[in-house]
Amino acid sequence: MTLDTLQAQQQLIIRQRIRFMVNQYEVHAVSPDGREAGVLAFAQQKRLAFKEQVTLYTDDTKQQPLLGFKARQVIDLGATYDVTDAYGQPIGLFKKSFAASLLRSTWVLEQPGYGEMVGQERSMLVAVLRRFIDYLSWLPYHFDFTIAGRPAFSVVRKWGLRDRFEVSIHDPHLDRRLIVAMAVALDALQSR
Repeated sequence: MTLDTLQAQQQLIIRQRIRFMVNQYEVHAVSPDGREAGVLAFAQQKRLAFKEQVTLYTDDTKQQPLLGFKARQVIDLGATYDVTDAYGQPIGLFKKSFAASLLRSTWVLEQPGYGEMVGQERSMLVAVLRRFIDYLSWLPYHFDFTIAGRPAFSVVRKWGLRDRFEVSIHDPHLDRRLIVAMAVALDALQSR
């Protein structure tokens, strides 16, 4: 997979692999007929880590990093996560808006020189049920991210035995690496 291939995508499918002590995710391209195509990236996050960090690789051999994100602080309810490229250079950041997230999760994503995107759960009812009734945390969710009031991208968690996410990219100027980082973070960090 090349960065150009990833940047050309308008849709992505992200699947979680079920593993014991790590969260793993496969990022797939989407074929014209809407089915999963080749793997574009592979993510891994250790569970119970003191400082949240996720690295995404070009595939599951984990030989070539593609990007990563890491929390700035060890414990922070509104932690900021820096997103870096394969060489450790910053490409953006995201953070949970703590106050806005009390009833409905809200995230802020920044791409340098492009502005701030705000993403919020679409359904207040689903957000409240997932938040206050533990055994309903599996409910699917839908996040819509906007920039200056126009659609930027969306992430939809589908119901199933394994988490499956459909990502639709509406703004062609967005760095797909940031979108992938945010989509993975929605699952990996959402309950924190």
